[in-house]
Amino acid sequence: FLNLKAPYFELQQELDAAYRRVMESGWYILGQEVEAFEAEFAAYCGTQYCVGVGNGLEALHLILRAMEIGQGDEVIVPANTYIATWLAVSYAGAILVPVEPDEKTYNINPEQIEAAITPKTKAILAVHLYGQPANMDLINAIAKRYQLRVIEDAAQAHGARYKGRRVGGLGDAAGFSFYPGKNLGALGDGGAVTTNDCHLANKIRLLRNYGSRVKYFNEMKGFNSRLDELQAAFLRVKLTKLDEWNARRAWVANQYLEKLFSVTDLTLPFVSAWAEPVWHLFVVRHPKRSDLEKHLKDAGIGTLIHYPVPSHLSDAYIEEQHLSSFPITEQMAKDVLSLPISPHMTDEEVMRVIEVLQESVTANCNKVGLLMGRQVVAS
Repeated sequence: FLNLKAPYFELQQELDAAYRRVMESGWYILGQEVEAFEAEFAAYCGTQYCVGVGNGLEALHLILRAMEIGQGDEVIVPANTYIATWLAVSYAGAILVPVEPDEKTYNINPEQIEAAITPKTKAILAVHLYGQPANMDLINAIAKRYQLRVIEDAAQAHGARYKGRRVGGLGDAAGFSFYPGKNLGALGDGGAVTTNDCHLANKIRLLRNYGSRVKYFNEMKGFNSRLDELQAAFLRVKLTKLDEWNARRAWVANQYLEKLFSVTDLTLPFVSAWAEPVWHLFVVRHPKRSDLEKHLKDAGIGTLIHYPVPSHLSDAYIEEQHLSSFPITEQMAKDVLSLPISPHMTDEEVMRVIEVLQESVTANCNKVGLLMGRQVVAS
């Protein structure tokens, strides 16, 4: 499904040089590499500030803590997302208020947000799922009307654009993940917060480092969540390739969109006119997902399901009675399937996926014809 060796082989000299630079420096936590990456990634996202942290979950958690959102407060979240979005709210001690997704984009449906707002609501946490930006104008308009904070979960959307603007600066703050499989992936865990709010950025810098800006002098009860020097050095190398790699992902996605429209019962991703997704995932839907999954597996093509168990049905949240049924999210969990997509897929590999999926139409037609023939014989 994803070849994580390929980026290293492409950038081996640069990554090895970054490794040596850090190892020879003798400085491994919160040094020059982190500072340089923070400046470079902030500039890339079009924000004034970036704060490197331990991972994407902690990026969201620290944003909530810095906004002083916690016990008794409500945060609106997508029902359809990876569980890390929900866990960040839980870790802050706040109450989850899930909202169903738009069936076309899989992102939170802005038309359902307002009905979920109560006097306890403090923030809307919008996820740019699969690399496609959420409808931020509508979300921000609702937030402004009710004086709510807006947080972006951009863990899958490095470089995505909404009406020409990159995600990461479309709300009050954004959380990014640099998990190795992301569009901008480290060689281990890593994360960052981007924002244009100086006070918020400074507070997150304190929170990530035990509540301290000067060693052994602690101003608040903080955490240990720091992007390390080695990962920052690797990310600086990879950031120079991100736009090129995202463009290749877009090419693969366009091949799928152009050539798979005729596959029976296959629902392809929908892209809004104002969105420039970065195709972290290419997620299709099919009523007989297991059959399609097997057909691809038998042909040597890996697929994944993002995500097979909705958060509200997971063991982690099953006892929280206020999390009621979310039928759209539950149906998506039953029929979504992620096809292989990466900047390092060859043209031949892309065409192979397309051919096997097109073959599934023929196989299905032959199966239907065989069944009809049996019915004729039986009659």
